[in-house]
Amino acid sequence: MNLEQARFNMIEQQIRPWDVLDAHVLDLLSVVKREDFVPAVHRALAFADMEIPLRDEEKAIALGQVMLAPRVEARMLQDLNVQKHEKVLEIGTGSGFMAALLGHRAQRVLTLEIDSELAATAHANLQRAGVMNAEVRVADGASTNFSADGPFDVIVLSGSVAQLPSALLELLKPGGRLMTIVGDEPMMRATLVRRAEGGNLITTQPWDVIAPRLLHFPEPSRFSF
Repeated sequence: MNLEQARFNMIEQQIRPWDVLDAHVLDLLSVVKREDFVPAVHRALAFADMEIPLRDEEKAIALGQVMLAPRVEARMLQDLNVQKHEKVLEIGTGSGFMAALLGHRAQRVLTLEIDSELAATAHANLQRAGVMNAEVRVADGASTNFSADGPFDVIVLSGSVAQLPSALLELLKPGGRLMTIVGDEPMMRATLVRRAEGGNLITTQPWDVIAPRLLHFPEPSRFSF
């Protein structure tokens, strides 16, 4: 496979048509080698418009252990507009690819992975890629108290939740942004929350997408009759 041609096609045929037009984001996708964050067995799928399982395929899909599609990661990165002086919290490290992208844009990234094996893989991937400002920590992003590490300029959940996590919203600085995917299949929305300088939260839902669930975040009660 011609990797550079495949990378070019991914950017031009998948990502740019999805309204990702920020030149800095597009350039970054040429620099950070996505194929180096994909399990060897799926390397041929590195640039495909799909979610890529990070472990045994059946188990990975059931547990949401996947790399999100390239266009989804790129659009989230563009919408967050991360700046060089900012501190970022990511929930759901996976293979570390999104953390690598964030690391190139931010001052510091703290990325959390609930699965210790995936966390070790992500750490190794980031080290090989030369991303030294991203710390991988084994932790449950749904229940761990991160007040000692915060507040944060940017928080990104690399997966979906049923509702916005109020505890994480409390960790946003004034001017900070949180992005995740909210809802239930077949209707989920990319959701961007900004904390105004006065403290108010401003929520927008700029696009639709389906993504696997992040583990242990609250699910609303469902009654059956």
